[in-house]
Amino acid sequence: MPRKPKKTKPTGKLRIIPLGGLGEVGKNLTVIEYEEDMIVVDCGLGFPDDDMPGIDLVIPDISYLEANADRIRGLFLTHGHEDHIGAVPYLLRSINPPIYGTPLTVGIIRNKLQEHVLPKKPKLNTVSAGSRIKAGALEVEFIHVNHSIADACALAIRTPLGTVIHTGDFKLDTTPIDGEMMDIVRLGELGREGVLLLLCESTNAERPGHTPSEKNVGASLEYIFSTHEKKRVIIATFSSNVHRVQQIIDTSARHKRKVAITGRSMLNIVSAAIELGYMKVPDGVLVDINEIRKYKPGELTLITTGSQGEPMSALYRMAFSDHAQVSLDANDVVVLSSSAIPGNEKLIGNIINELSKNEVEVLHDALVEVHVSGHACQEELKLMQALTKPKYFMPIHGESRHLAANRELARHMGMKDRFIFLSEIGKVLEIDASGARWNGTVPSGRVLVDGYGVGDVGNIVLRDRRHLAQDGLIVVVASVDTDERLLLSGPDVISRGFVYVRESEELMEEVRAVATDAILDLLEGRRPVDRMQLKKRVKDDLTKFLYSKTKRKPMILPVIMNV
Repeated sequence: MPRKPKKTKPTGKLRIIPLGGLGEVGKNLTVIEYEEDMIVVDCGLGFPDDDMPGIDLVIPDISYLEANADRIRGLFLTHGHEDHIGAVPYLLRSINPPIYGTPLTVGIIRNKLQEHVLPKKPKLNTVSAGSRIKAGALEVEFIHVNHSIADACALAIRTPLGTVIHTGDFKLDTTPIDGEMMDIVRLGELGREGVLLLLCESTNAERPGHTPSEKNVGASLEYIFSTHEKKRVIIATFSSNVHRVQQIIDTSARHKRKVAITGRSMLNIVSAAIELGYMKVPDGVLVDINEIRKYKPGELTLITTGSQGEPMSALYRMAFSDHAQVSLDANDVVVLSSSAIPGNEKLIGNIINELSKNEVEVLHDALVEVHVSGHACQEELKLMQALTKPKYFMPIHGESRHLAANRELARHMGMKDRFIFLSEIGKVLEIDASGARWNGTVPSGRVLVDGYGVGDVGNIVLRDRRHLAQDGLIVVVASVDTDERLLLSGPDVISRGFVYVRESEELMEEVRAVATDAILDLLEGRRPVDRMQLKKRVKDDLTKFLYSKTKRKPMILPVIMNV
């Protein structure tokens, strides 16, 4: 009987490289490559920290992708949240890989790209759960999961060395609004076939138990509408939570209320969801925000952006009486149907305080269950591991404490430390037939977006902005003739953000005198003198003088003109 030929082990190397989403919340981006073939999973943005004045967005450093653009076989999107797709327009400025996503995800991307001028037409490809896309030596399968946005998927990435599962963001909702539970059957099948590596989200890894079902919010909405029949209800939620918006519309319709929508992102996503069939709105329920004056408070529901207290959002403008169509008073109840993203607590508190001053009732998650998370808690994370039975495990998507908590869950499930890899952005995990190990790093980090500028604001500019914000600015302007060694005019002193000049005339005179002495001392000396020496001397002398007088260190900007 002829012998069966032995299977030869693959000789290639699989590399897993997170370029964002580890040790932070947001800007999720993971690179998976086998030899010359590379795919990218998600391309999200993050929001600026308090120490980034003036910055609008934070996106991943994609220099590694730009250097390997010819190897990228596709950008695969797990779902349509900003922290997973928000940086796609910036990536498309320099490289143009084919993009794959489910219908709502691609619909949101298409609307987003209309706001950007790109060098090439994007290659958008719509797929569905169950689709398999060939990407060189890799194959990517989309698997339906539950999340706080419709059309979310995990990815099963087949490689010559084995299957890698990237969970994306997920939770197990046994009573989802759209009726489709996470495809645990398919995940179990993949587990039986054998999973090489599980990349598992970690956002709620510190929370015990299970994440509640989205339907719990429906019961709370019913209670709110029943107990506030005479009041106008304003509900702020994440624009991407299509299922939440659907429940608000359905509950409003049952209570004979009209619904108006305000906020650009809310309008964009709701219109895309209705067009694609992800939302169904009863005839006559939606009204234009400009027509709300026709209705009594008890006949109206407003759905708005601003649940995170963003200063330019619709709810913020309502709270501070700056909204063109809506002003709030004691006839309104505001529902904050979301949880605070870390760092936004103060912004949300400002809105609640302002609304309370105007006698507006405010309901939030601490008072009524008006929000449930879209992320898996500990029991669901353990279920994901139990279903997939991975050989190797890498926690992703979360701050360092979340990643560490997810590692503890893997240990609790019996996985040995040598099979668990707690990574950092830019760090390379290499897997081959002989095992897995760390193997160096690639360029990574964060790129700051300020207006139309991408990456032109760095650490030095941020340092100067923080300096200006903390201590203000003093500009000293003088004209000199270095050849004749004369002070021709000035110095004039301009102060911004340091002291109020009209109330500090004496101090400003002293500043002018110190600057004059510094310039004349150099000009009247015997050594050669140039503008740079003059500027340095003025800056040094004023820094010492102002600190001795005020214990402050404003930014000092000498402007010395050589005539």
